[in-house]
Formats: sequence, structure tokens, C-alpha cells
Amino acid sequence: MSDEAGMTDGDRVNAPKFAVDRSEYNDKLAGWFASQFADRADVSVTDLDIPVSTGFSNETVMFTVNWTEDGSSHSERFVGRIEPADGGMFPIQTPACTVSSELQHRIMAVVAEHSSAPIPPLLPYEADESIMGRPFYAMGFVEGVIPPDHPRYSQEGFLIDEATPDDRRRMNESGLRAMAAIHAIDWKEAGLDWLDPSGTGQPTLAHQIDLYRDFVASELDGRDHPVMAATLDWLAANDPNDERIGLSWGDARHGNIIWQDYEAAAVLDWEACALSPTEADIGWWLMFDRMTFDDIGAERMEGFPTREEMIAIYEDASGNEVRNAHYWEVFAAMRFAAIFIRLGDRLVSSGLIPDEMNPAVGNMVTESLSNLLGIENPTPNKLSR
Repeated sequence: MSDEAGMTDGDRVNAPKFAVDRSEYNDKLAGWFASQFADRADVSVTDLDIPVSTGFSNETVMFTVNWTEDGSSHSERFVGRIEPADGGMFPIQTPACTVSSELQHRIMAVVAEHSSAPIPPLLPYEADESIMGRPFYAMGFVEGVIPPDHPRYSQEGFLIDEATPDDRRRMNESGLRAMAAIHAIDWKEAGLDWLDPSGTGQPTLAHQIDLYRDFVASELDGRDHPVMAATLDWLAANDPNDERIGLSWGDARHGNIIWQDYEAAAVLDWEACALSPTEADIGWWLMFDRMTFDDIGAERMEGFPTREEMIAIYEDASGNEVRNAHYWEVFAAMRFAAIFIRLGDRLVSSGLIPDEMNPAVGNMVTESLSNLLGIENPTPNKLSR
């Protein structure tokens, strides 16, 4: 079983920038819970667990809240997500919501209300930084299993050691159905106009490409990234002008779902969400599939759908044709390479790696991106040495 509810690649890098003195977490969280529920008395927090690998994407805290109510004792497990010191990993979509933890909370509330995709039960968002040092939110703990990123689930873990071929197929079908349920949300009826980066009520893919182009230029701060530059130009020149705009999950992959008996029990990690052609999520799903199998030479597990079968499963669940899977996988790899710039710089600034090993530009995602486009990569992976 896993306690790592909602951890991303960034979370799994040790970044000791805690919001407040860790010794204060129990009392601060207990005080906050008591303020949220006037009918709960004798509130205390126990069993606090802060993963060693936490911080760049969100600081994740697991804890148990104990209280008395109507003369009875109660106890419940929760997961807290605290805004990272340097902000989220992904570019800000709109000035209407610049705090990553607030964005995630708002989107999860919308998905819970307007779709069948499973979302953990949410407690109120807290913007007051005097409580935990930075904004945060808490959600109910969901029991289940999360496939690890390191090592990949194609190398070891429950999908290899425990799952049957039928289990593996059922897992993929369930995850893709959850994705389709998210895409079925009518973003205008759901009141997501505030997420529109264009501010016009007519968001397009071009707005996303421009947003990432600006983000990349800012993060690079004068450094060269030839593969990224070529990719952004290719994406703009080959824009499929897909009019099917909807809520994109943004980080659609097996490792961002809590699984119970190989069924999706909770969809996690929403900091990369956007209003864009929803095929962007299929591209991200396929990109991680490629990195999990093809890019590391791992054999495809029996029962695990092929990429073509995954597309067919999604098309059947959503009723939408996937028109250009290659384009959306390139778009996904561009986004992943873009956030690697910020991640690499944060690794260096945190003192975890020396500057000469900074993977901001030279990394495995840039390599994968150059392979997808069939272009030269003059920036070898610095972490492969």
C-alpha cells in the first residue's frame, strides 16, 4: 500500500525547504482543523509523515486528525499539499490564479462536481500563510497503490510482480476512462472561464504554445536550448487547429492515480491543468508510456495495451477521435522539457547537484524530444554520466 498520495517527479527529489519548522506541524494543523469545524473538540494531529522526497512540486504531508464529537472519538487520515517556496513547476496559466496549490484545489473541486472522475474528498483551501508558512490545502487520504517513477513500473513493482494480464489491461482502461470523464466537462458551464489564458473566452492551442515559449525564455535567461527552440517553431508551424477545447488534466499518467484493485480510485496532481485541446492529455499519457518502455528498452508487459490500443480505448470512452497522436506527444515532451529547466535550476540552487551537472537543458526528455522530431541534439543528458 502507498502513502504517497499525489507525489510527482518533482516531489521525489529531496528539497529541504519546509514551510515552517517541522516540529510545529502537528500543533499548527490541529489548530487549523479546530478552526474549520466548530463542533469538533480536543483536536490533535498524530502520525505525521513527511516523505523524505518532497518539495519542488508540492510539499506533501500525511497525518491523522483525532477529535471528539457528540461524545464520541473520531480519527481520520489526511494528506496536505503545501505550496512550494519557489512556486509551482509549471507556467502560470492565468493571472486570475497564480498560486499552484489554489489552482489544484479549485480544479479538483470542479472535477468532483462536474464529472465522474474520482477525486479525493477536499477540505477548504487555506490562503493564510500565517498558519503553515505558505498556502495549502488538505484532502482525505485514499487507500491504494501508486506506480513508482523510480524505478519505472516496467522494471519492478506490483504491475510486474502481482498483476495478471487482465489486471494490467483493466488498469489502463480505467485510467483512460477517467481521463475521458475529465474531458467531457463543459468548461464554460463549469465556470472555468477564469482559467482561460487568452482572457477572450476562446482559448486555443496557440495560446498554450505562446505561454510555453515565454516561460522557456524566462527560465533559460539567455541560455541556449536548440532542441526546445526547434520544437516550439515546429509546434507553431504544424498547429492542427483543433477546436475541441476542454479541461486538460495536464499530468495524465499512471503515477498520478491511486489504484484500488487495478481501478482508478483517485486522480491526482492538477498543477499542470489548462484549457486546451484535450488531446494534449493523450499525448502526455503516450509520452510517459514511451519513456517507461521504449526509451529504457523495457519489454512491454503481457496484457498492457499497445499505444494504438490505448488510443482506441480512449476514443471509445470519450467518443472523440484522436487525430494526430504524434503531434500531441511532441507537445507533451516540449512541456516536460520546459519544466525540466526550472527543475534543473532548483536542483542546483538547493545544493543537491553541482552546476556542471545541471540537467536544465541536457536531460533524457530533451533526448526523447529530439528523437521524436528526428533532429540533432547537441545537449547530451548530463545525468547519464
